[in-house]
Amino acid sequence: MPSQFSTTLDIPTPGRGLVEITRYVTEWVHAQRVQTALLTLFIRHTSASLLIQENADPDVQADLDRFFARLVPDGDPLFRHRDEGPDDMPAHVRAALTAVQLSIPVTDGRLALGTWQGIYVWEHRVRPHRRQVVLHLLGN
Repeated sequence: MPSQFSTTLDIPTPGRGLVEITRYVTEWVHAQRVQTALLTLFIRHTSASLLIQENADPDVQADLDRFFARLVPDGDPLFRHRDEGPDDMPAHVRAALTAVQLSIPVTDGRLALGTWQGIYVWEHRVRPHRRQVVLHLLGN
């Protein structure tokens, strides 16, 4: 019979950029003592997202940030929604273009991530925030 586990991680972000959470997620999955499972991560926000990306070269993260700054610039006159500043609507668009949910298989008790893959919260707002990531694990 499959078991289910869930928790919520509270992740502080320093402002726009990627915050790696792989270690926290890995430790929590390991503590559940499952061998084969499916982990679902869900971020409870509309101006931040989740990402699996290379964790070896920090230039990858910087390049992603620069690309999205060009793609969806802060203060773009196209946007009317500016309730929380010029980065408000661009943050929502960036979250819409990326993912708010990830699914990761667990095999032999370990996340089935590739050698250079890490799990990130991608903060799209300029100011620091606290982001909640819900983890749900279903398996044996």
